[in-house]
Amino acid sequence: MYAIDELREMIREELERKEYAGEPRSLYEPVIYMLEDGGKRLRPLLALLAYNLYRDDVEKALKPAIGIEIFHNYTLLHDDVMDNAPLRRGRPTVHEKWNSNVAILSGDAAAVTAYKYIEYCDDKYLRRGIDGFNQVALDVCRGQQYDMEFETRDDVSEEEYLTMIYLKTSVLIAGSLRHGALIAGAPEDEYTALYELGGYLGQAFQLQDDYLDAYGNVNEFGKNIGGDIVTNKKSYLLVKALELARDETREELLAWLAATRPDPVEKIKAVTGIYNRLRVDELTRRKINEYIEKSNEILARLPVKEEFKETFREVVRELVERKK
Repeated sequence: MYAIDELREMIREELERKEYAGEPRSLYEPVIYMLEDGGKRLRPLLALLAYNLYRDDVEKALKPAIGIEIFHNYTLLHDDVMDNAPLRRGRPTVHEKWNSNVAILSGDAAAVTAYKYIEYCDDKYLRRGIDGFNQVALDVCRGQQYDMEFETRDDVSEEEYLTMIYLKTSVLIAGSLRHGALIAGAPEDEYTALYELGGYLGQAFQLQDDYLDAYGNVNEFGKNIGGDIVTNKKSYLLVKALELARDETREELLAWLAATRPDPVEKIKAVTGIYNRLRVDELTRRKINEYIEKSNEILARLPVKEEFKETFREVVRELVERKK
């Protein structure tokens, strides 16, 4: 079985070929810009790990894995436009470096390109693979719509929020595992179990993102710390704070949410102070660990090689301990 570093190197080399880039060059430059920075490349890694669980000819799964990564970056291009985010992975976002029209059009081109890559598999798996990915792609859109709707609400429940991040973030991680296993010829019950496992892993991944936005280090995180706080973006921490805050604390929190043009530094400091008083940082860490435990329970039940399980646990450890 391939080591994680070997798979990452295969992904890097395949991306560096830039076979997806065509003419006009200006259409693909923003896509290259997003992909060349790297990021965690978690999704193609998971797709290759799942494929390698059943087959050794991992090279055959490279293009579908890269397709998933291209699709992921397409969603980030559009997400950054919607959020008016200035930074992504420590660099200016595409709409900041170019403009919003460029980001939208290049994102569209990336989405089409992603499907061309994902289709690289044996014909007998193609229909199920595309059907499964269509479900994932639509769920991502549903999650983004919920996310936008939550911006104007102060009564978003924990259940609603967890459903939103499951759709927006988790399903693509889950779909990466399922797609890799499916095109390798895995039994349906096993690639379905891997999808469920990936769903829990994705929840933990997004909650870690929420946590790092408030408690991370900008030099490690790659985005401005407190960005969610400044923009009133619903995060797990804010949802829990609104649920738990009472009396003066609730009034203080709502006042910061309603403030027009507040000083960003003061707002971040004040809202983080409220989070600390309500201990929502601890609650977030506890929820992350809960999802990790659920993913590990599924992993333990899978009838697969212990070597794969240990490799997967290594990925989970990286996710839980990451600073960016």
